[in-house]
Amino acid sequence: MAQGTDGEAFATSRQNFEEVVGFLGSSEAGALSHAELEERLFASGRELLRQLYQDHLDLRCLVEEPLNDVCDQAGVRRPYVETGHRRALATVFGDVVVDRLAYRQKGQANLHVADAVLNLPTERHSHGLRRLAAIESARGSFEEASEAVERATGTSVGKRQVEALAARAAGDVVEFYATRRCPEAAGDDVLVISADGKGIVMRPDSLRPATAKAAAEATTKLDCRLSKGEKRNRKRLAEVGAVYDLTPVERTPADVMASNSDQTPAPVAKAKWVTASVIDDAASVIAKVFDEAERRDPEHQRQWVGLVDGNNHQIDRIETEATTRGVEVTVVVDFIHVLEYLWGAAWCFFAEGEPAAEAWVRDRAVSILEGNARKVAAGIRRRATATRLGKHKRTKADACAKYLTNKADYLDYPTALASGWPIASGVIETTAPYCRSE
Repeated sequence: MAQGTDGEAFATSRQNFEEVVGFLGSSEAGALSHAELEERLFASGRELLRQLYQDHLDLRCLVEEPLNDVCDQAGVRRPYVETGHRRALATVFGDVVVDRLAYRQKGQANLHVADAVLNLPTERHSHGLRRLAAIESARGSFEEASEAVERATGTSVGKRQVEALAARAAGDVVEFYATRRCPEAAGDDVLVISADGKGIVMRPDSLRPATAKAAAEATTKLDCRLSKGEKRNRKRLAEVGAVYDLTPVERTPADVMASNSDQTPAPVAKAKWVTASVIDDAASVIAKVFDEAERRDPEHQRQWVGLVDGNNHQIDRIETEATTRGVEVTVVVDFIHVLEYLWGAAWCFFAEGEPAAEAWVRDRAVSILEGNARKVAAGIRRRATATRLGKHKRTKADACAKYLTNKADYLDYPTALASGWPIASGVIETTAPYCRSE
């Protein structure tokens, strides 16, 4: 391209740049507040980048040379070349136009080699806009995502367009993971698999028949919004699975429960792989998780750790898959779920918001991390009995004690911490902030 570069190719961009510099040196700019100047420069800078993009595309068109023997995937030749074929492209800087050669054959669709070189999408929205739409869609509603994209880029992307772009991006996940090459893991890196279930509120037409029938028969307090406790029979279980590599970091219970100012670095997940489905059951999702784990460690030479939320079916499926595939997996219950049960028990003994509840939860959390889950369970039962809590009042205390007792074999946190393994999903191991939530 350098040999064919026209000295005036970026003349418009240079003119725009000089206009921006001239404005910044003017008395008009000198009278603006910093916020006004920031807003003005942001808009001018974005337009300058858009023009640079456009000038570069125009230069590509200028130096594009016709090719001989252009064929499509079926081997059909395109012997005729025609100039002046344009298409729009919406980018993160604004709208631009791509002018390129078209290779033609009667009765066949045109081919544009420049489109392949630029890796242009079929639709008008650039990959940068698609990426932004997908990120913002995951944070909230499609309407909010549309507004966020326009704020960031100045490009208006409608709500339905954002929804379509996010859906198309999600459609590439399977192929992306299939072709992605993860960095080589270190010899002592732990291979972590994780499974979790989450109830997702669905549109009425997406519910399973039995759930939809139950939802239709339910009554609500308000016409346009569900009140507290009214989301029953409106959810489907989304099964989420993950695989990642992790360099072991040895910790102690005190490290895990340290305050924010005394945090010890926790192990960090690397080369993450995630799958989720409201259609596939736990068995199917966990099988996919094991497929990915075996792709990373086909000889089963690494340490495998399975993080679960305590669901018996998930544990059974992981252990069944491990046995079938001849791999040893150490199953660890996510410590965050343990904390949730402890907080449920705490409100049986303390008034809501009482500071003593936090200290009570922390003490028992440390004891569980030290390997005393069964002792903590017994203590909770004794306290509920000693304080003569009624059957209803002690429900969550009994549930916590039962959970700790039944899952004790999977609460071997002393071994996990000493070995540097993760004990919480997402490897968020400093749990002091979680002790402030219910």
